[in-house]
Amino acid sequence: MTQEKWGLLRNKLLKAIGKNNYTTWIEPLEFQEVQDGVAVFSVPTNFMGNYVSQNFADLILYEMNTAGETVQRLAFRVAANSPARPSAEPAPVAVDETPRAAPLSQQVEVGNDALESLQAAPLDARFTFDTFVVGKPNELAHAAARRVSEGGPVTFNPLVLYGGVGLGKTHLMHAIAWELKTKHPELNVLYLSAEQFMYRFVQALRERRMMDFKHLFRSVDVLMVDDVQFIAGKDSTQEEFFHTFNALVDQNKQIIISADRAPGEIKDLEDRVKSRLQCGLVVDLHPTDYELRLGILQTKVQQYSSTYPDLTIADGVLEFLAHRISTNVRVLEGALTRLFAFASLVGREIDMELTQDCLADVLRASERKITVEEIQRKVSDYYNIRLSDIIGPKRLRSYARPRQVAMYLCKQLTSRSLPEIGRRFGGRDHTTVMHGVKRIEELKTTDGQIAEDVEMLRRSLEA
Repeated sequence: MTQEKWGLLRNKLLKAIGKNNYTTWIEPLEFQEVQDGVAVFSVPTNFMGNYVSQNFADLILYEMNTAGETVQRLAFRVAANSPARPSAEPAPVAVDETPRAAPLSQQVEVGNDALESLQAAPLDARFTFDTFVVGKPNELAHAAARRVSEGGPVTFNPLVLYGGVGLGKTHLMHAIAWELKTKHPELNVLYLSAEQFMYRFVQALRERRMMDFKHLFRSVDVLMVDDVQFIAGKDSTQEEFFHTFNALVDQNKQIIISADRAPGEIKDLEDRVKSRLQCGLVVDLHPTDYELRLGILQTKVQQYSSTYPDLTIADGVLEFLAHRISTNVRVLEGALTRLFAFASLVGREIDMELTQDCLADVLRASERKITVEEIQRKVSDYYNIRLSDIIGPKRLRSYARPRQVAMYLCKQLTSRSLPEIGRRFGGRDHTTVMHGVKRIEELKTTDGQIAEDVEMLRRSLEA
């Protein structure tokens, strides 16, 4: 094959894979020769050669053979004058004789002396926008995720989704990745966990392959990092994440982050990283309400109808589950899965009796009683005051407001009466408790800090 033919072939590759992928991965390739059915290319780094072999080898082989060349496989050699390898001789990179395009959820192989691999987090085929049940607690997060998944001009950068366990963060992250992958295959989308980012960074440092690491993470079009709270306290990883973040923002590339709490609440996360995360759109996935939980259960029942066509579910069962299992959607969905599996094995209708027998342990766990004393301890720790000041007679604002928050939570999260709550707060009258509860209800609508404090405390208590 001549250089002229290779030039024509590159134009076909440009049309097939898009400008971004072409510029990053194909344009740097230098065609050398075809010898004994092997097409040899010179590449700047081992990493690039292996990435091309994993992602574009099938296409290159097809185009070469279509152009009249008999080529069975590709080989890549690092150029002798490449700064990535000062050795005088080019180093061959082994290539699978039957290379295949690796999907987003598979890994990118790197040479033995480079980063060994980058394992992108697997994408769950169940987690799409079609299977995401939208309700009031998550409608803003869903709308923001939908907007980002359109792949148009970057509007929020970064998009940060945060919330407790089982509220749908990962589902939305996967849904965005699937949507981008389907509608914009030309985009280089990388989805992985913060733990994987940290592991690859440490590996790159150990093997002195930081240039490969930087090239990979700074050449993506969309970077998605799940559970970013895991890099808190890891100073070097945070620094590299900070620089990667800045580099991508400067290129107007989209960044999507998830965390279990708001960026400002993540302990040991550097202020400059918090600042960067807070400069985009930060969206809270609120705990599910009864209507949303019921909607999720109804959607799951429709999905199970094809797998268990002969099973019936009695009236009231879904309402019962939506009421009793309130803190975690994963537990809720798992309970329904267990119900359907059990009912199919014993050949019975899913009624209240079977539900209570089959899910006895789940229902017991969901009945955990929150005590007044537990609320008082949590509130005093949260506001960094002594428990005796919550219960005591002092009326200073720094004590009175936390006391009212604690009273409000006691009214919301326990079955205690107002007089009983008053007795637990130093023998106060029930009218004092009523006033405190009413005051917090008013402040929640006008004072964002109070609303956030109450929500954080409630989540902590229900966790």
